[in-house]
Amino acid sequence: MNSAVLLFPGINREHDMVLALQRTTGKTPHVVWHTDTNLPAGTDLVVVPGGFSYGDYLRCGAIAARSPIMADVKAKAAKGLKVLGVCNGFQIVTEAGLLPGALVRNADLKFVCKEVRLRIENNQTFFTNKTAQGSIVSCPVAHGEGNYIVDAETLKRIEGEGRVVFRYVEGTNPNGAMNDIAGICNEAGNVIGMMPHPENMIEALHGKQDCVTLFESLLAA
Repeated sequence: MNSAVLLFPGINREHDMVLALQRTTGKTPHVVWHTDTNLPAGTDLVVVPGGFSYGDYLRCGAIAARSPIMADVKAKAAKGLKVLGVCNGFQIVTEAGLLPGALVRNADLKFVCKEVRLRIENNQTFFTNKTAQGSIVSCPVAHGEGNYIVDAETLKRIEGEGRVVFRYVEGTNPNGAMNDIAGICNEAGNVIGMMPHPENMIEALHGKQDCVTLFESLLAA
């Protein structure tokens, strides 16, 4: 599997994601700078990692979503390229129009950094196919704008089509997101966005390894 990790000014989780992909897939991802205009040939997966691209100015992810490399990501995603956006990456792919809705300030207007529990709502995606439907995993979050919102009609469609991939277990929603949504996919299923950081819970030094199966799912896909 050939993967690429995008790098924008202010992103700070690219090394974590590179290591996670390297350790679980056996191949080192390409790191692609935001001013590049094309992804490496043969790329199977693009990951947009977390951090604070462009200092979260204007809106989180809004500037990065308009970077040169994102034009190629959008064009290839339309043809089936798999795209995973994590935390700030979720904000970026949403701002780029690859996913519906928006990520806004946490309900309590405070930055949150803690462990949450996620329920696997859809285990048929390229990032969950090695998990059990309805299973619960622990995963850390670290964000100030993770409150997922969307209009009522779109929310009904997302829920009805099974496009909620991850949901905060009742009582652990850290940001006020609608319907406790922690991650969604697009209609075609090749773009996933999620706020928690699975790359930070895959080895013993992380305290838990709950999210290893998510990365193993990439290989199976």
